[in-house]
Amino acid sequence: MVSCQWLMSSPFQSTKQASGKTLSPQGRGTKSSIMDGHREGMPHFVLVPLMTQGHMIPMTDLALLLADRGVLVSFITTPCNAARIKDTIHRARDSGLPIRFVELPFPGAEEGLAEGWENIDDLPRAELYINFYRATYLLQQPLELYLQGQQQPYPSVIISDFCHPWTLKVARNLRIPRVTFFSMPCFTLLCTFNIWRYKVYERIADEHQPFTVPGLREKIEVTRAQASEFFPGPIFENIAKDVREAEFAADGIVVNSFQDLEHAYIEGYQEAMGKIVWTTGPLFLRSRSIADMAIRGRKASIDVDHCLSWLGTMKPRSVLYVGFGSLTRTDPSQLMDIGLGLEASDHPFIWVMRYSEESAEKIEPWLAGGFEERVGSRALIIKGWAPQLMILSHPAIGGFLTHCGWNSTLEAISAGIPMITWPHFTDQFLNERMIVDVLKVGVPVGVKEPNFIGMQRSETLVSRNDVERSVRSLMDEGKEGEERRQRAERLGEKANAAMKEGRGSSHSNVTRLIEHFSANATV
Repeated sequence: MVSCQWLMSSPFQSTKQASGKTLSPQGRGTKSSIMDGHREGMPHFVLVPLMTQGHMIPMTDLALLLADRGVLVSFITTPCNAARIKDTIHRARDSGLPIRFVELPFPGAEEGLAEGWENIDDLPRAELYINFYRATYLLQQPLELYLQGQQQPYPSVIISDFCHPWTLKVARNLRIPRVTFFSMPCFTLLCTFNIWRYKVYERIADEHQPFTVPGLREKIEVTRAQASEFFPGPIFENIAKDVREAEFAADGIVVNSFQDLEHAYIEGYQEAMGKIVWTTGPLFLRSRSIADMAIRGRKASIDVDHCLSWLGTMKPRSVLYVGFGSLTRTDPSQLMDIGLGLEASDHPFIWVMRYSEESAEKIEPWLAGGFEERVGSRALIIKGWAPQLMILSHPAIGGFLTHCGWNSTLEAISAGIPMITWPHFTDQFLNERMIVDVLKVGVPVGVKEPNFIGMQRSETLVSRNDVERSVRSLMDEGKEGEERRQRAERLGEKANAAMKEGRGSSHSNVTRLIEHFSANATV
């Protein structure tokens, strides 16, 4: 099991006492020191991320961004998740930022989860997801008790991941405003809302039948299987209902996106929800230092200096980066077809491979049995966690084969890099439509069927020929490829401009967000 003893909090205490442990920038376990110099009238934001990398990373960025502005931030986490971001915690402490990393013991055992399973990517089987979400609901009372004790200053607002609808009860019980946080674009949120509002699924029996998403200016066509609900099926019915209720009850919405990327969809979603939508991204552009980019998420499985050295030997825009996020699991036969397609493309590549121990029995002999020798020095294979943002920011990178998770997509957009799109589940197929049909900076690999976490498939969804074709198309130096690259580069310039101090749209939105809740600040 995962060992988290270096940051482990004490077990649950009685219901009369809060059970969180605070790691402050000025010193672990000290609450008073963090208040030294905190400006009167500034609000106290409480951030509650979902415990999975694609949600925790942007919420951590938001916490640091708010703390940069002098806002007191309480970042709610658990011991093992705090251990994952220990370098970020230490850097925040050394910088003297007004941010508390508050650990609440994770009640996974009460829902049948083993010790250390505190993050979705820790779960060995997909059927345990419902146990995990049920366990998160049990954090309501510990969080409520902890916040009740924060009188200096009392919390001004809770910013909660949309997957934590139980925080609505915390906010109501403590009479604190609650804002929903989404790590996906307003385009996808509006598509999902319109599908629900117009009751599209009531008219479609076949999950593979294409339909046009209603209420949009562009023609966006998907199938029900591709645009499935975030919490599908009877087992998640109650959670899905809670999520919808909490979204409509929110006192505002924060989205990791920016105005110049999807202005019409931001306005459309804001109108549909009837509440303020603050777009505050790309959140990771808070810091452009190599050190900060290298420590995002888990510890990298490759030496950062070695990675940079290898990239330094490559021509500008010549390398394809291949990565499918922290939750995607790929069948060995599909992995082999990806590798053979990359090999046949004749382009240099960095390939981040994630596979189970069972798959390793087939994959590792295949790699060592000739593939690694054939691709030689034009390939860099990373097994595990990669410093993705650092890699994408390097001038040698010319394309990204991605699962269309929004964090990865936004990182590519900000770096001005076109994409090959290979969505797998939830929001990713709609994100693909945005990349390909709206922004026109992507080439689809051609996958039509979702591949949900834990789904076992005997067939490959994408052939080696599909991989080779899409790589050659994306990296093509002809007119079409150059126009795609130019569009991507212009989006990158707009992304960076959005975060500019004083004049960027996202920078201004963060200011408005702070001002909006300053009226609730008390000292």
